Amino acid sequence: QVQLVESGGGLVQTGGSLRLSCAASGRTFSSYSMGWFRQAPGQEREFVATISRSGDSTYYADSVKGRFTISRDNTKNTVYLQMNSLKPEDTAVYYCARQRVVPGTRPTDFDFWGQGTQVTVSS
Repeated sequence: QVQLVESGGGLVQTGGSLRLSCAASGRTFSSYSMGWFRQAPGQEREFVATISRSGDSTYYADSVKGRFTISRDNTKNTVYLQMNSLKPEDTAVYYCARQRVVPGTRPTDFDFWGQGTQVTVSS
């Protein structure tokens, strides 16, 4: 069983920055691509970014491209999401997740999820 624990959320003003972390348990962290999703109240869970097993390949949703950066440290079993130039529409609960062997950006393409961390951007 894999456990994912997010941290780093909070309240920030428009234009500010936050860095989210997701710590994973287990010995197989480096064997899987990882991703970040977000979900605002009343909306579906939305893809944000993914990163390959080694960290040399990343992919972003258009809505965050150029503002968010996903990274990972396999020695620490941790994946990060650096969020800059935050906007009120970035307000959501952010989740990290482990990608299944077959790549994709749908929630069903990920098999283990964290509990989420709230990010609120005030205008």
